Amino acid sequence: MRADRPGAASAWTAPPPGSPAFVAAIVVAQVLTQIGAFTLPALLPGYIDRWGLSKTEAGWLVGIFFAAYVPAVPVLLSLTDRVPVRRVYLIGTGLTALSHLGFAFLADGFWSGLLMRALAGVGWAGAYMVGLKALADPLAGAAQSRAVSWHAAGVGIAGAASFAVASLFDTLGGPGASFGFGGVAAATAFAIAAVVMPRDLPPRPGDVARGALLDFRPVFRNRRAMAWIVGYTIHTWEMAALRGWAVAFLAATAARLGAPGWMPSPAVLFTVAGLAGVAVSVTGNETAQKYGRARVVLWAMTAAAALSLATGWTTGVSVVLAAAAVMLWNVAIYLDSAALTAGTVQAAEKHLRGATMGLHSMAGYAGGFLGPLGVGWFLDLAGGDGVVGWGLAFGHLAVVTLTGLFILRRLGRVKSGAGT
Repeated sequence: MRADRPGAASAWTAPPPGSPAFVAAIVVAQVLTQIGAFTLPALLPGYIDRWGLSKTEAGWLVGIFFAAYVPAVPVLLSLTDRVPVRRVYLIGTGLTALSHLGFAFLADGFWSGLLMRALAGVGWAGAYMVGLKALADPLAGAAQSRAVSWHAAGVGIAGAASFAVASLFDTLGGPGASFGFGGVAAATAFAIAAVVMPRDLPPRPGDVARGALLDFRPVFRNRRAMAWIVGYTIHTWEMAALRGWAVAFLAATAARLGAPGWMPSPAVLFTVAGLAGVAVSVTGNETAQKYGRARVVLWAMTAAAALSLATGWTTGVSVVLAAAAVMLWNVAIYLDSAALTAGTVQAAEKHLRGATMGLHSMAGYAGGFLGPLGVGWFLDLAGGDGVVGWGLAFGHLAVVTLTGLFILRRLGRVKSGAGT
């Protein structure tokens, strides 16, 4: 794709799809799109007080992002089997920018905030897996798996950094400044995609799906892909629950027990936890290449279940212990992140990769909606954010995780060979 200036002596040429420069550009765009996604969880205690929210309402505000994503992603991602990825990606990043700016300047309570968060979910549906597909399509084998891993790492870094970034901008200019920054970042991602992604390169005829647009029956018949999709659903369920409520949990613990002067703020602590998780995610994918994805997923989900049982009760013991438990739990959740997504990508039939990834993302984010909502519901059920409330709110996720692990292993019967 050449620059449109007529008569230019040496027109700029966009990096070809699949090249290292193209992969880097898409990862940067994904980072900028994601950087504002967790601004609300980072600032959640303040919004609970400011808007007079119940814990269940706060869970809805966090979870609606995932709920809106679910019906949007199968349509938008399946479309990429038929039209250039660029068109869908620009819709996604554009809506993401509008949602953050709307939350900054228009939202003034639960319902308006819910609308803006839902719009953000639709925007992410047009950017997350769509951007991943743009990376995966031109590649194969180990190169494809590593590109998927770096994509997951970029998104993870942005998600982790969003907590500290939101806290910084909140300190400088209030919550509106935090959401405003997220909107500007997403608009920059829009500009990168507009320049880098091919605009006149439709899918090759041999790769175009011939079935109905939302016909997932061939995907359901792919048992190997469905095993990884189940695993990803549970992964996102846990991840969204912890991301949505970790700052509130640490803030409540510090308010109850006090915190040492050297300890960073809850938002910064969870940024550190998120960055550690990203490093483990990349390492986990490389480990899966050697020892097998099924084995890595078993280790990760078992550890996450144990930590979810323990973490909530630490709020009555020590804020330092609570922070350590949150960090370890987040690491366990991230251990199988890239391995699960790479497993789905490699198990998908090539001409159905968009539909397979659409179902993967749709099922995963359905779990992402239930995770934060469940935590909020248990907190209200227990009468607030006391020790018992947090113990039940986080502990119930162990049942979810172990049930998902059982279904994954029964459904897929995926062998533990390297690269599977």
